[in-house]
Amino acid sequence: MRALAGILVAGLLLAAPSCWALDRAAWAQAKARLVEADGRVVDRDNGGVSHSEGQGYAMILAEAAGDRAGFEQIWAWTEQHLARRDLRLFVWKFDPGTTPPVAQTNNATDGDILIAWALLRAAERWGVPDYAAASSEIRSAIRLALVRRVAGRTVLLPGVEGFDHDGAVILNPSYLIVPALKAFARAEPAAGWDMVLEDGLALLRDARFGRHALNPDWLRLGADGALAPAPDRPARFGYDAIRIPLYLAWGGETGADQLGPVRAMWQDLAARAVLPPGWVDLWTGGVADYPAPQGAVMIARLVAGGMPAPAPPGEADGYYSTMLALLAMVAADEQGSVVQKAQE
Repeated sequence: MRALAGILVAGLLLAAPSCWALDRAAWAQAKARLVEADGRVVDRDNGGVSHSEGQGYAMILAEAAGDRAGFEQIWAWTEQHLARRDLRLFVWKFDPGTTPPVAQTNNATDGDILIAWALLRAAERWGVPDYAAASSEIRSAIRLALVRRVAGRTVLLPGVEGFDHDGAVILNPSYLIVPALKAFARAEPAAGWDMVLEDGLALLRDARFGRHALNPDWLRLGADGALAPAPDRPARFGYDAIRIPLYLAWGGETGADQLGPVRAMWQDLAARAVLPPGWVDLWTGGVADYPAPQGAVMIARLVAGGMPAPAPPGEADGYYSTMLALLAMVAADEQGSVVQKAQE
């Protein structure tokens, strides 16, 4: 039985690539579990809070599934409850257990990018000028408040407050949402998004650590250009960094210079019939004693070998795992076979 289980795991991770798709049923099931009637996306594994990131994910998924009513509902709640008054950005966290529920008013740049990208996609799909205008306003605020030149690199600060320390900055590499930035550059060729993307991709190549040469969840870029995992957080490829290969694959950056190291690690695990772990310690090579959730495993399948018939996430999958799984489906549908592209 153990040998059979190993064969099944390896087969799931290394099966012949196929083009997945997010169907309306998969999105409808996820929406029924995670989205309230008013459009709030709920993270029930984290005290029932909501995040700007989650609202952006859900808007992208609604657009991809052709669910215009759902998109409008989620966007309306986001605009009403998370929009900042001082900048055209969004508060990163809504906690119904606190008064007020948006006591922490800092933004999260990935949430802002996701929301702006979702609005741009929706404007193109449904021809709504208000969506295009809102996306443009948010993109402008991101450029003005969050794009910074540090040590010769153009970087995205993770938020307006708290990430700049005496010339050094703390960055989240997974906030480089490659397909979104490419869409922004197409929409605004002279706005500098190409430089944000070019320098961001170079940063991902340079900021690799440990024997697997992986990106960290959080990164410190010194004023002198030195790179290191952020000193006040675990030096791991984990909860945040798992999104980096998703966004690279979705954005068509499938070559060995970008995806090679993580693909090699995942293919090695598959050959040994081991599912991807919850995290990898960048210094010791140690791994979590539990596997990554289904959404993360689907990203590994997307990047390292595909999957012939991925099942949609179910009741056992929380907010984050569900979102990653569905986003991986959209990425595969929009980019075709990631593995095949990398081999061409």
